[in-house]
Amino acid sequence: MIVLKTSRELAAMRDAGRISARALRLAGEAVEPGVSTWEIDRIVRRYIEEQGASPTFLGYGGFPASACISVNNVVIHGIPHKDQKLKAGDIVSVDVGATFEGYVGDNAWTFPCGDVSKEARDLMDATRESLFEGIRAARTGNRLGDIGSAVQRYVEARGYSVVRDFVGHGVGAKMHEDPSVPNYGTPGRGVRLLAGMTIAIEPMINAGGHRVRTLPDGWTVVTQDGSLSAHFEHSVAITKDGPVILTLPD
Repeated sequence: MIVLKTSRELAAMRDAGRISARALRLAGEAVEPGVSTWEIDRIVRRYIEEQGASPTFLGYGGFPASACISVNNVVIHGIPHKDQKLKAGDIVSVDVGATFEGYVGDNAWTFPCGDVSKEARDLMDATRESLFEGIRAARTGNRLGDIGSAVQRYVEARGYSVVRDFVGHGVGAKMHEDPSVPNYGTPGRGVRLLAGMTIAIEPMINAGGHRVRTLPDGWTVVTQDGSLSAHFEHSVAITKDGPVILTLPD
């Protein structure tokens, strides 16, 4: 069931989104050679809890950390470790959720660690821009297929692949609500977008093929061919005046 949010609920989601976005920004500032993914996770958790919020991911389905930190060919759900030290040239996707006063802000960004290759930079640029292509299509009267198609067209025109096994989602009082929000699709198809809907749009884009696999830890998802992957995400409200990004730090 899709839950349409009131103006009061949207204001609460904006507060949660601001905390999540600031935590994500701090994580990005910490991405440097020699820093462990565990240290970055600690920064995220500390900031969220200092704001009186709780890390949405911590314990969610048994996930053991406050942020998903996915390096290079890891698509999503990377588990932070003390012994995983970042190296110059890595690309680091950080996914953060904060729950505040009953509502969730969910966002992700892929950061370069030091100087990265042109291949990595181009992939990150294309994935980030595809997120905003999707957001621009998130307008009342459009359909979910318009969002997915906008993302898919943008990245495939540049030779990249859209992950099919994992998609965006509704967000609100729960991290995962209806509807599912694929990053691929057909314009004019799918659920119609209505004012009050709140969704997490999150392109997961591979430099190689679209196929992925989950490692034995049950969480870490990697590209099947070992190619690089990037991930960007915003929580977005559908309003009569157009899409509103809820996960902004200021």
